[in-house]
Amino acid sequence: MLYFQWLSMSNIISVLFLVNIVIAFTIIFLERKNPSSTLAWIMILFLVPVVGIIFYFLFSQNIARQRIFRMSTHEESMINSSLEEQNTLINKGEFEFSNPESKKWQDMIRLHQTYSEAFLTQDNKISVLTDGRHKFDSLFSDIKNAKRMINIMYFIVKNDSMGRRLIDILTEKAREGIEVRFLIDAMGSRQISHKTLAKFKQAGGKYAFFFPPLIKDLNLKLNYRNHRKLVIIDGTIGYLGGFNVGNEYIGDKKKFGYWRDTHLRIIGSAVQDMNARFILDWRFASKEKVLLSQAYFGQPSPETAGTTGIHIVSCGPESSKEEIKQGYLKMISSAKKNIYIQTPYFVPDASILEALKMAVLCGVDVKIMIPCKPDHMFVYWATYYYAGILIDHGARIYIYDDGFLHAKTICVDGEVASIGSANFDIRSFRLNFETNAFIYDASEVYKMEAIFETDMSSCHELTAKLYSERSVTIKFKESISRLLSDLL
Repeated sequence: MLYFQWLSMSNIISVLFLVNIVIAFTIIFLERKNPSSTLAWIMILFLVPVVGIIFYFLFSQNIARQRIFRMSTHEESMINSSLEEQNTLINKGEFEFSNPESKKWQDMIRLHQTYSEAFLTQDNKISVLTDGRHKFDSLFSDIKNAKRMINIMYFIVKNDSMGRRLIDILTEKAREGIEVRFLIDAMGSRQISHKTLAKFKQAGGKYAFFFPPLIKDLNLKLNYRNHRKLVIIDGTIGYLGGFNVGNEYIGDKKKFGYWRDTHLRIIGSAVQDMNARFILDWRFASKEKVLLSQAYFGQPSPETAGTTGIHIVSCGPESSKEEIKQGYLKMISSAKKNIYIQTPYFVPDASILEALKMAVLCGVDVKIMIPCKPDHMFVYWATYYYAGILIDHGARIYIYDDGFLHAKTICVDGEVASIGSANFDIRSFRLNFETNAFIYDASEVYKMEAIFETDMSSCHELTAKLYSERSVTIKFKESISRLLSDLL
């Protein structure tokens, strides 16, 4: 009997070993992931075979080069002709920039136009929102005043008092006859069900889940999350940034305390580009045939428009271009005076890490602010590891102590900035669907830098001395976490 049990166990181990080899060969020769990601997956497969196999099927699908967001020939022609016309004027020196910063950073503008297919708008006015209560007061007020349409997309909507309040307001607007589309990520907003949205649907509202599970609690697209947070109201007012929807985002959750985040309220033509992004995502998730040209209905009135230059840039795993990361790289490599970064997760790839090292060595004042507490343990200790590398090169790392820091911002030289949903981590660069606003306007970037400097008063600096005194346990956590950087 024992012999047969041993034989059975031996067979199971042999089968698992064979499956691991097949998966490893698939990753190496068919999926052709980048080398560091390939090695990380092989390590997991052979260190924890059963768990590794499960993780592979849940997290390692490759959707690169799949045409998820399809456009018609007419839509592609419409976008390409607009970009080509703007690029031609810039290249001829005939383009009229709205402010000196846009003109100074026109090489970065060309990058986003040619590489990211992002149109530059220059009639925008922005408000920077850093407090959850202020953000939601402003958002709910604008939604209640909507006259024609509301397009809204969030990664996380919780089924708590804040989430239900949002759904109730959207339901009321749908009942008034306003066209309301509500798009949420199926995993991030897993607390929200069809039942939760039943009254909203009965009122005439439309909703869709991005990458819903095939069957309950089994989502084979688990690793690909629509992390964007976009709201477009009447085609004239837009919201974009880091806040999700739930009680914790207004500081009502003891675990995190005060929630420090950054969001933008935008008035201007950039809102139309945000709406175009929404419609592409909505068409894929809902299968509703909405024309992309509908994104460009609703012009901002002259008295509310400003002179801030904005690029709306998106990235996602359907493409290998990593458009937002390329924007970050350009900002970092072009910095002459200072770089201020706020991010909850700092897990840079080699290119971002080397660019930051070089900036420090060139005399640029590099300051990075990260949270004092984790919401994802492995990511937190990987963040600590990469912070230590930059401390050794002369960067200054600040730990935010007044609650949880979730802002995703970078400001460079008081002239250009980026705010959006993308963190400074490999997940945001390669795996998540993200959208950021790249901003060209010294007066606005000056305000953002002032916010960073105010936040420094709620921080302690992680000095080289403090970092060197970390415990053996922390060093062990860092060592394990950094090996998983490409998978976090």
